[in-house]
Amino acid sequence: MLFNSFVFLVFAVLFFALWRLCPKTPSVRWILLVLASFVFYGWWDWRFLFLLIFNGLIDYYAALGIENHPGRKKLFLTLSIAGNIGALAVFKYAGFVLENLNGLFALLHLNTAVPVITLPMVVGISFYTFQSMSYTIDVYRGEMKPTRNIFHFFAYLSMFPQLVAGPIIRASYLLPQLLEHRNATPEEKWEGTRLVVHGYFKKVVVADNIAPVVNLAFAQSDMVYSSPYWWVIMTLFAFQIYCDFSGYSDIARGLARWMGYDFPLNFNHPYIASGFQEFWQRWHISLSTWFRDYVYVPLGGNKNKAGKPSLVSGLSNMWITMVISGLWHGAAWNFLIWGALHSFYLTLERLTSWPSRLKQIPFGRFFTTTLVIMQVWVAWVFFRAETFTKAISIVGVMFNVGHLGVAEVLALKKKALLFTGVAILREVYFYADWQNSRFIKSARMEAFEPVIISVMIFCCVFFRGEGSAFIYFQF
Repeated sequence: MLFNSFVFLVFAVLFFALWRLCPKTPSVRWILLVLASFVFYGWWDWRFLFLLIFNGLIDYYAALGIENHPGRKKLFLTLSIAGNIGALAVFKYAGFVLENLNGLFALLHLNTAVPVITLPMVVGISFYTFQSMSYTIDVYRGEMKPTRNIFHFFAYLSMFPQLVAGPIIRASYLLPQLLEHRNATPEEKWEGTRLVVHGYFKKVVVADNIAPVVNLAFAQSDMVYSSPYWWVIMTLFAFQIYCDFSGYSDIARGLARWMGYDFPLNFNHPYIASGFQEFWQRWHISLSTWFRDYVYVPLGGNKNKAGKPSLVSGLSNMWITMVISGLWHGAAWNFLIWGALHSFYLTLERLTSWPSRLKQIPFGRFFTTTLVIMQVWVAWVFFRAETFTKAISIVGVMFNVGHLGVAEVLALKKKALLFTGVAILREVYFYADWQNSRFIKSARMEAFEPVIISVMIFCCVFFRGEGSAFIYFQF
């Protein structure tokens, strides 16, 4: 069920009507939330529910086993991780592994091949698998007690706003909230409305108007030999994926606000970052912190086996973490390359401290942010291109000063450029810290917020792009 569909509008109206009538008893609210979330998720394919329930049951009982049998808690943790990673491997990576195995056989001139498994894409499997698995790990670490009510657990795991595209919420953050009877205050309702409208504007006005232009550029069989054209296309894609994904997160957070719950911030204006460490502190925060806490730190972080700080250990563990992060996004070599590129960027930054050095010169912060953006755009090429060859060709044209034609740029759809410009201005607003300027504060801009929200709603109705699924549903 897509947020940007009529059927979801009907679903949301019915759900919140029942939510208001729901008694204060926590278990009743959990059951309503679980049933509604199962309807929401099963709308794509009811068979997906079995995998969600399977993963959930593994971690629910594994956590209880850890609590009740501390002497065998490693066994229960192993079963949890094996069940989650096993399901993820089968449904997301089996085909990729078998295809590459056949490629290796062909390269070695071996007259053999294995049949490639074709399984349906399970929407949101990477998100709820990580969310479920972190629950068991936190119980194992002694950071929280497991819940003994299965509806309480599934209300956390399957809560429909964030089920298929995040944010990835820790059990220690959400389970306590679900214990309370919460009715949204007027302030929370307004905050929820603001988040939902901002999210829809990002998705249906900005991202969906950009998508056809980007899709056409990457689908063309003949390469467009224009450096400005590809820089513009990659700028369009950068804001398409940002507005698409952060738009979903905003809608999810807003819906939770209407229910009386709080979801953590998932995007904090990543394109104003003046370094790659800062970029990853702002981009998909729930995933980057998940990998930090459950992969990077367990590997040893920036310490060696003796527990002493080590640059080599820190860099090697960071590379492993980032490459796995790239693979999390999809079963394809381009995602691995994207993760490796960001590993290279982070390594260069750690070894040279170039952002802090560059920021010391006049206009240094501007140049630093510009260089970060250029490198992020290059990495996005590998993320978006369907083949490595295509990506290399595009990057080659982007940096070829002999191809400076602008005719192709002028032929792009003006609506896509217009709304990308709006998105860029919004980031400039936060980059320049105008929201904290004396003029903004003295003008009491918050009084104009209802007008801005009304304009956004008008744009969502009359300037929406071609409806499409959220990009991160495929992950």
